[in-house]
Amino acid sequence: MTVEASRTTVFEREPADPAVVREALAGSRLTPFWLDGLERPDHAPLAGVVEADLVVVGGGYTGLWTAVLEKEQRPDSRVVLLEAERIGWAASGRNGGFCEASLTHGRENGESRWPDEIERLEELGLENLDQIAATVDRYGMDVDFERTGALTVAVEPHQIDWLGEAAYDADGTRALVDSPTYLAGELDREGCALVHPGKLAVELARVAVELGVVIHERSAVTELCDGGVKTGRGEVRAARTVLATNVFPSLLKRNALMTVPVYDYSLMTEPLSAEQRASLGWEGRQGVADMANQFHYYRLTADDRLLFGGYDAVYHPGRKVKEAYQDRPESYERLMGHLLTTFPQLEGVRISHRWAGAIDTCTRYCAYFGTARKGTVAYAAGFTGLGVGASRFAARVMLDLLSGHETELTRLEMVRERPLPFPPEPLAMVGIGMTQWSLNQADHREGRRNALLRTLDRLGLGFDS
Repeated sequence: MTVEASRTTVFEREPADPAVVREALAGSRLTPFWLDGLERPDHAPLAGVVEADLVVVGGGYTGLWTAVLEKEQRPDSRVVLLEAERIGWAASGRNGGFCEASLTHGRENGESRWPDEIERLEELGLENLDQIAATVDRYGMDVDFERTGALTVAVEPHQIDWLGEAAYDADGTRALVDSPTYLAGELDREGCALVHPGKLAVELARVAVELGVVIHERSAVTELCDGGVKTGRGEVRAARTVLATNVFPSLLKRNALMTVPVYDYSLMTEPLSAEQRASLGWEGRQGVADMANQFHYYRLTADDRLLFGGYDAVYHPGRKVKEAYQDRPESYERLMGHLLTTFPQLEGVRISHRWAGAIDTCTRYCAYFGTARKGTVAYAAGFTGLGVGASRFAARVMLDLLSGHETELTRLEMVRERPLPFPPEPLAMVGIGMTQWSLNQADHREGRRNALLRTLDRLGLGFDS
């Protein structure tokens, strides 16, 4: 490879035709595919004062799993769940549907932080994924659950050395999924399942209601008080409270700087034709991700559409979550170009949906946990994009913390430690911008990390996706 080529990525060396990119995006809808037309019941807003044993704030995966597990463990417990908008409307309805076993955003990240616990954390992650599968079966949940495994692919020569001993060469990888960009790959057969994100949220809500949970939508919590929470139209008095608001501002001041919202962008194609589908191979239907710092993830849906997301991770100064941030044409055009570079045989495919979602990013890149108000309030946040599976584990942790009893989970160093907070603005904007620029540079310099990234690595703040 020439020196010039080493400073560009495969997506820049082999760019797609801009006119083809624009044509593919023409007519696409700016709305999450997973939520478009999804049938779901309405849950009335909270009105007046109600009593509960547990109140859960947040109607995404973390809150829903908490409610379900509480009722499974304590059938007589009175549980109320409050959601500011609709069930699953935020990150839980906007992700790629990769339900991964990892609780630590990959083994390398976990091993660098908790080397003495990593083996048990890996076991707990696989147990958690098994339990999710068992729950889907037990309640007959219609969520398009597929235990496909995940394929990690090297698309640049320097990435080949990052793969394990069981890696496939280029031909072996392309026999699994056919892309001319693949140089090598590694298949994890057990550690990942695929789901329909919107259906998972709706079905978890269904199960929760059938178990006796009371759900109120359009009930934004305005105040955390001793013994419960208040909304604009009502109050829930409860002995225990779980905060599952993730990317949105915490009701606890101590967590105000713990996360930042980073926007991730996705495309969904129209259903592939039989010829297009055959051109990919992909008989195992694995989830796929490449190994760059600015990585892509992609998968097939139950009706053989192709989801393609990632690469751009955009932080907007001020830690705001705004609908306007979803409409970013340059990100969608870049993604479409990268899709066609990855699968040039799909030229002519049309995009039906494009959307974005905010990821609750923390400095250790996986969830953190804690309690407040003398142990009556528990919280979890900071999943950094790998929360589909880890949210169930987080629910278990929070319920254990609220029990007041020491358990295997509450003894984990991962649970007891808090990550470092992000600095306030404008330092957050400057620091995040410099880090993202440095990660981009590393992708263009055979993975070599500059002084900033090496310093962050030493401080436990570095990240190699």
